[in-house]
Amino acid sequence: MKLKLVDILIIAAYLLIMIIIGLLLKKKAGKNLDSYFLGGKSLPFYMLGLSNASGMFDISGTMWMVYLAFVYGLKSLWIPWLWPVFNQIFLMVYLSIWLRRSNVLTGAEWIRTRFGYGKGANLSHTIVVVYAIIGVLGFLSYGFIGIGKFMEIFFPWQIVSQYIPLDVPPEYVPHMYGIFFTSIATFYVMLGGMLSIVWTDVVQFAIMTVSGIVIAVIAITKVSPEMLQAHVPAGWDTPFFGWTLDIDWSTLMPALNERMASDQYTLFTIFIMMMLFKGIFMSMAGPAPNYDMQKVLSCKTPREAALMSGSVPVVLLVPRYLMIMGFAVLAIVFFSDDFNKMGSLIDFETILPRAINEFVPVGLAGLLLAGLLAAFMSTFASTVNAAPAYIVNDIYLKYINPKASAKTQIRASYLISVLVVVISTIIGFFVENINSVLQWIVSALYGGYIAANVLKWHWWCFNGHGYFWGMLSGVVAAMIVPLFFPDTLPLYYFPVLLVVSTIGCIIGTYIGEPTDDETLMNFYIRIRPWGFWGPVIRKVEARYPQVTRNKSFKRDMFNVAIGIVWQSCLTLIPMYIVIKEGFPLITSIIILLITTLILKKNWYDKMNREEEEYNALMKELNLDNRK
Repeated sequence: MKLKLVDILIIAAYLLIMIIIGLLLKKKAGKNLDSYFLGGKSLPFYMLGLSNASGMFDISGTMWMVYLAFVYGLKSLWIPWLWPVFNQIFLMVYLSIWLRRSNVLTGAEWIRTRFGYGKGANLSHTIVVVYAIIGVLGFLSYGFIGIGKFMEIFFPWQIVSQYIPLDVPPEYVPHMYGIFFTSIATFYVMLGGMLSIVWTDVVQFAIMTVSGIVIAVIAITKVSPEMLQAHVPAGWDTPFFGWTLDIDWSTLMPALNERMASDQYTLFTIFIMMMLFKGIFMSMAGPAPNYDMQKVLSCKTPREAALMSGSVPVVLLVPRYLMIMGFAVLAIVFFSDDFNKMGSLIDFETILPRAINEFVPVGLAGLLLAGLLAAFMSTFASTVNAAPAYIVNDIYLKYINPKASAKTQIRASYLISVLVVVISTIIGFFVENINSVLQWIVSALYGGYIAANVLKWHWWCFNGHGYFWGMLSGVVAAMIVPLFFPDTLPLYYFPVLLVVSTIGCIIGTYIGEPTDDETLMNFYIRIRPWGFWGPVIRKVEARYPQVTRNKSFKRDMFNVAIGIVWQSCLTLIPMYIVIKEGFPLITSIIILLITTLILKKNWYDKMNREEEEYNALMKELNLDNRK
């Protein structure tokens, strides 16, 4: 074990600071649910943006992306579109504004804004709560696997077991580490709620940024362009591609060709088109009911919600990809011989801990390990905070104890946080690997979410019954369809899930009672979406002539396209820095500056003006504080 006493002390100090922050913020967070789950909507957008970025800088995802960079090089830029990463651009350009205007506590409560309080609305409210809980459990299990595997490298069980009176089988050692670190994260988020999450995330993101720079500097110092070129195939160092992937590892590391075949990314143009097709619909659906949505709802104003979403790529991508590319380059040059000896048994999830052990000096190793622990803690804590928000606000207060005092509500949140972590930990014991959970979450489960949540924004006729049956049919299909395509990448059967879910939406809409006019009119006046709202708009204009139709669809879509290019440049720049590609780096910076200027003129300036007009209209209509 390379870690020295100073490294261990740095890690211990980090963990202690996280606990102290939770204790210090306990009283302020415990005032009411709004303070506990949304920080009282008092936090500035840049802190929430840092927190959101920190939550996305997760250790399991980072381990997966290091593998992608190792195998696919700069073409790995595109593969995270599976999430899709460009959903932050849709949020930045218009969706965060729409979502924050509702002024609610959770995504399930938002459903009342759209569908009211009838039978269909109650069904749709229920399905969102169920979906949110399933998603939270999946993400927590996913993080639980990664942290256990990571820590096992640095703290070998044969040494730790001398101080712990437990007989743990080798296959469950990672789970023991996972339990320890999830317990600490659960403690501070349970006490401090959203306030604790944001303040700890700011500290954690600072550590992660330093860690990313450290790894990049080590890679730049130790690996010359000539050394890298000798260890990678042609096409590895460019993000551009043809009909096929055109990366051949057969002469350098033959086992990777088999690995790439199993990934099913070989027909890269089709793969990109499918990701773009799915990603656009998924992004237009808005954020799933998880920590990303909670951060949007925590912002002071709709304008700050948009700025928060826009700040996430700025603060996240450069330090994260400095770290990812640094780890990948070090592993390619120095670990290739060992990986070749392993053949098909290569475990890429060990790259991070092994690189730290071999290349990072004493002291910095402790800081870097604390940074990667911070990545795990941040994601885990934000996700844990999302579950009790739905269970307490949308189940406990609605159906079990509507008159619960603020103290009782907070205590219920404590209990739910612990139960959610315990259940997800149990699930984690039965998960084979990180990728299996990741693929199911982003491709299968989200496939059932998309149709209903696109239609809720854009089709006036869509009602609570349509939402419920669309979500239910989509989620059920997401669980059944993989059984018929066991060896197929979930992305490729996404159209099947989309069709099934859309059919459920349409059938449910026409068999259920329509949403009442008052709910639809209030929704349109407050949220102001574009889409198929003609009949509602005419009724709104008849009552409030000063309310105008949203005609920003073309401008928003243009800004989204520019924003995706802008985001891609933010990803490429740190990758080019690490591999020392001068001309592509300069080109990427120029494109970044041009796209930034376009977004400044066509998004930021116009958003500020439109939000001023919107706020003035809300005051005129006496709707400024209406929920």
